[in-house]
Amino acid sequence: MMDILLQEDSIISPLGFSTSENIKAIKAGNSGLQFHENSRIQNGGCYAGILDASLLADKFSDIGDAKKFTKLEQMMLLATQSVLNSNQLNLSETALIISSTKGNIDLLDNSQNFSKNRASLNYLARVIQEFFGFKHKPIIVSNACISGGLAVAIAKRFIQVGKFNDAIVVAGDLVSDFVTSGFQSFQSLSATPCKPFSKNRDGISLGEAAAAILVSNKERKGNNISLVGDATSNDANHISGPSRTGEGLYKSIQRALQESKLSASEIDYLCAHGTATIFNDEMEAVAFNRAELVHVPINSFKGFYGHTLGASALIENILTKHSLLNNELYPSLNFEGLGVSKPINIIQKFEKKELKTALKTASGFGGCNLAMILKKSFNGYS
Repeated sequence: MMDILLQEDSIISPLGFSTSENIKAIKAGNSGLQFHENSRIQNGGCYAGILDASLLADKFSDIGDAKKFTKLEQMMLLATQSVLNSNQLNLSETALIISSTKGNIDLLDNSQNFSKNRASLNYLARVIQEFFGFKHKPIIVSNACISGGLAVAIAKRFIQVGKFNDAIVVAGDLVSDFVTSGFQSFQSLSATPCKPFSKNRDGISLGEAAAAILVSNKERKGNNISLVGDATSNDANHISGPSRTGEGLYKSIQRALQESKLSASEIDYLCAHGTATIFNDEMEAVAFNRAELVHVPINSFKGFYGHTLGASALIENILTKHSLLNNELYPSLNFEGLGVSKPINIIQKFEKKELKTALKTASGFGGCNLAMILKKSFNGYS
């Protein structure tokens, strides 16, 4: 089977306008989470990672007129442009895969002089396609909070069957009133910056960001990491609550390991979903123990970004890739003592360590689960 390589990438977030800026902030222990006032939310607001709109518009002016595009579109276009700047791709032969859970849903409440049709994911995808001139109709992936990672897995499969050689995957979501009110209705918004896997965790913090990555079967000089295994399964437990036994996530991990021809003992690092809700973190700990990953160093990036919904699994996939490339383990920010029933090895401080393989997991509403296994390439290109 051909190697599927994760190549040039970009993250646009409150931590920076490039992947390198984001990693620099993470290594410095800087979080994008701040308290934002909102009278519609209990306690008068919440902690969230929100990108400054004026700063974004100023950055976007390098490639287009910010007034013609929504905030989310600006974020996703900037991320895509950064990837394209580093690669000479034939866009008539390159797939475009778009990931988002809510897209421009904020336009339904305030159209901001845009057509309300622009709130549809189909319209969002078309905006990105036409801005750059992709020939093929975009593929839209919207499967709750595994969407960003699932989009990468779908790119892998299209390439493996010979449909494309290259695919651009771009993901993004906003912190909107629609999203915050939804999580408030579940009573799952944390009163403080979220604390994944901690004993005193009390819910999620939300975040907004965009990311893009080139997935390819072509070796390019630079940073190549192989996606050697992936699997998704649904535990069919509840519309919003995860399986108490971790069954769906466990099966995803087992099947991804099987495809990669690796064992659990060969995984050097695990990037978890880690939303800091009571049930999600417990479910993950159970699944990781069942999969015999108890000693593997584990972190969650939600303390840095908040939960960025459809962008989260792509952002964290990119950060996992760079952990491998840099031989670096980044801490699980805000961790304050293990609060799950099964032992897991939480990363509590920055560490340099030789890494060869990593597992990225994600889970979401409706019982969806995803596992992806990344491996360093040993061909002189990484």
